[in-house]
Amino acid sequence: MSGNDREAAARRLLEQASSRSVPPEIHAEAVRRGARMLRRRMVARRLLWLLMFAAAVAFAVWALTARPWVEPPSDTTPPLTSW
Repeated sequence: MSGNDREAAARRLLEQASSRSVPPEIHAEAVRRGARMLRRRMVARRLLWLLMFAAAVAFAVWALTARPWVEPPSDTTPPLTSW
């Protein structure tokens, strides 16, 4: 099948599909499901942002209390060599 044949076949399919009409109940159901899907995505996105914010706050609190950038005190004393 050449490129022109494929294009002609695609055009025929598109012209046939445009003559059919969508029943109104299918359209209403699709709109309802689409709105529900958008709400779920919005809620999921907000929850993820809230989770990231909580993780950042938890990290900041941990860093301020543990102070990982400070060198820990030595557990042993250095050896005395100059007596």
